[in-house]
Amino acid sequence: MNILIDNRSGVPIYTQIYTQIRNQITEGSVKANDPLPSIRSLAKDLRISVITTKRAYDELEKDGFIYTVAGKGCFAAEMNTELLREEKLCQIEQMMEQIRDTASVCGLQKEDVLEMWNTIWEENRQ
Repeated sequence: MNILIDNRSGVPIYTQIYTQIRNQITEGSVKANDPLPSIRSLAKDLRISVITTKRAYDELEKDGFIYTVAGKGCFAAEMNTELLREEKLCQIEQMMEQIRDTASVCGLQKEDVLEMWNTIWEENRQ
């Protein structure tokens, strides 16, 4: 599992861990039922507090991304496809808002952006 901590980002470390593990699970690089590093070993590898790592794992478990088996450790949970779909829809909406804002700055109209989208969509389907 690849987790990088940026101490200068201003984002809490537990949030960085949470986000990176969640992304690896939702993108499929960590599969359902794959074991996660133990809280202690991850804390040691990242040179952070066990409390910080535990908080990230607790949040991941609360949100359904991981589960814990007593005496065995933490594992990636099977993704609820509806939850995964909702998360992807939110990402698409955010990207579309960025496109709208960027197009506006460039003086593009909705029709211009739709024409660009249609071209890109068709190129990808061939």
